[in-house]
Amino acid sequence: MSKMSIEECIRESLQDYFRDLDGTDPANMYDMLIRLVERPLLDVVMHKADQNQSRAAEWLGLNRNTLRKKLTEHQLLK
Repeated sequence: MSKMSIEECIRESLQDYFRDLDGTDPANMYDMLIRLVERPLLDVVMHKADQNQSRAAEWLGLNRNTLRKKLTEHQLLK
């Protein structure tokens, strides 16, 4: 298991992103980052919750309908 925290991984990835931009101004970073983090979060939590949306919503601190909407947006409903 990696000793790097999620925050450290994100920080390092963002530094790499800016380095790769090589001076080009980024656009819509907030939305991009939320999409990139939200999909794997939902996918892993749903797997760990055995696809139980009520349980996953509780773990995430979301309303079940909100979770279902996000799962649909990310095409994660089975």
